[in-house]
Amino acid sequence: MNIHSEVQYFGELPTIDKGRFLSLFMHELAEEARSTYGPGSEFDVSDTQHLRFINELQHRMGRLVYQILSEDPARPADDIIIRMLLASRVDKTAERLVHNAYRRVLQSFERHDTTILVNS
Repeated sequence: MNIHSEVQYFGELPTIDKGRFLSLFMHELAEEARSTYGPGSEFDVSDTQHLRFINELQHRMGRLVYQILSEDPARPADDIIIRMLLASRVDKTAERLVHNAYRRVLQSFERHDTTILVNS
């Protein structure tokens, strides 16, 4: 995956679409978390390390979506967000989980250049 082109793509999105994009990413990442469950009961986790990784990333992403939609000037820059997600990781399983979720977002995301917000 070319990080530079992903930074450019994300940077060109309107604010509302950045929020939508990252919200969809969070959904897809939650789908990836299902691979950490064991074959037993619904509370059986076979890969606690990666479930915790996804949980921590979800926590960070939720705050980023809030900051983006609030137009918080203290939020990380677009390139930092994309690099945080797509940079190479020592833990290749964690990298695969993030990249799988990100690819599915790219395949299904519909950009709305003319998004209209009610009451704005």
